[in-house]
Amino acid sequence: MNRPSSGGGVAPAATQPQEPHRLLRRHHRHHPSRPHQDGALVSVTSLRDRVPVSSSPCHFPAVVNLGDSNSDTGGLSAAFGPVRTPYGETFFRMPAGRYSDGRLIIDFIAESFGLPYLSAYLDSLGTNFRHGANFASAGATIMPQNVTLSQGGYSPFSLDVQLDEFLQFKSRSQTIYERGGVYRELMPRKEYFSRALYTFDIGQNDITAFSFLNISANDYIPNALNEFSSVIKSIYEEGGRSFWIHNTGPLGCLSYVLLRMPLTAEQLDSAGCAIPYNHYLSRQKGSFDRGNLWVSA
Repeated sequence: MNRPSSGGGVAPAATQPQEPHRLLRRHHRHHPSRPHQDGALVSVTSLRDRVPVSSSPCHFPAVVNLGDSNSDTGGLSAAFGPVRTPYGETFFRMPAGRYSDGRLIIDFIAESFGLPYLSAYLDSLGTNFRHGANFASAGATIMPQNVTLSQGGYSPFSLDVQLDEFLQFKSRSQTIYERGGVYRELMPRKEYFSRALYTFDIGQNDITAFSFLNISANDYIPNALNEFSSVIKSIYEEGGRSFWIHNTGPLGCLSYVLLRMPLTAEQLDSAGCAIPYNHYLSRQKGSFDRGNLWVSA
């Protein structure tokens, strides 16, 4: 399998039913000048050492993604207004629903499997779900937030909502597929749901919600990890067997952190990232020990 340039890990589709904890691996984003953030929200403290990893080739007929702006390919823009220039200028040469100047990691994942880019579930125009669907929404969080998008807060499409959307998609797409004709070219086959790769890229907005207020997330993080685990269990119960889970990136490198928070030159590292926010998670370390992303059937 050709891996995206940022690295990562994926567990191959199981030929026999396996427990989900045998299919989870971690994906770390990091900058070479900075150490890993071991306490990032969607990582698991000991999975890498405890989970056996297969090196057999990966062949997935579909990808299903849940996440935030790191993997949103048009969900939020379909619901709340189009993404505008200069987004999309380097690859698509036009705004393409992504909060990026080009492709996202989820786009490279699809490319590596020879699949088309994922259509956003919320986008009703020109979409094709034959090889999967994208439920990600920019501004999404694992846990629902009290500050709405219109108040400068977060997306209403939190992870629990994205799960509900997936469950409806799984059911209704098969009803539509059975109509035959062109619908069979637009909807996934039934067996694709058990053979698909399920990717997750969400969690950093949960943490920034607390870091902006400069308050502890110690009580919040274990609940968020438990909610994340519950969603993975639900997808496993629906037949999912292969999962790719991204870690959160360094908070201090997020453009909206740098724009919203006043910083002095001494508070920026050599890459121009905010040191106080990159250190925020390390101060929450104890809360990860109380959280649980160890999933078992």
